[in-house]
Amino acid sequence: MSKQRSRDTAIEVAIRRELHAMGLRFRVHRRPLRGVRREADVVFGPAKVAIFVDGCFWHGCPEHMTWPKNNDQFWREKIEGNRRRDRDTDYRLAEAGWLPIRVWGHENASQAAERIHAAVVARRSTGAKPAGSAVGSSARPCTPG
Repeated sequence: MSKQRSRDTAIEVAIRRELHAMGLRFRVHRRPLRGVRREADVVFGPAKVAIFVDGCFWHGCPEHMTWPKNNDQFWREKIEGNRRRDRDTDYRLAEAGWLPIRVWGHENASQAAERIHAAVVARRSTGAKPAGSAVGSSARPCTPG
């Protein structure tokens, strides 16, 4: 598993390429919140939008996740821990006025980029929401249960 890429995956690079072509500028692999050891894949600082590109296996996609047959208990705990951390990250960001957007690894990069673009433009035009606002409809389409 050490050979699995954790950053700059094909979908992540494709989304960044699309966003750049749409005229958006952003930071890559940054921590949106100080003091919180969580790194977003793409960050739009002034708009307070943080993008996370989640792999179907590592984050337990309900559409594509298949549980390994070997060492089942270990993997269940690992994946469930990742899901809990994702929910906690989304909560912390929302409390700080950020909009976390999660993209599954199986999503179409162009469609994901369009969704992200719409959210960033909306946040820029209305200003970033104040702390405590709820995560908007741009959140991940298949959230773990």
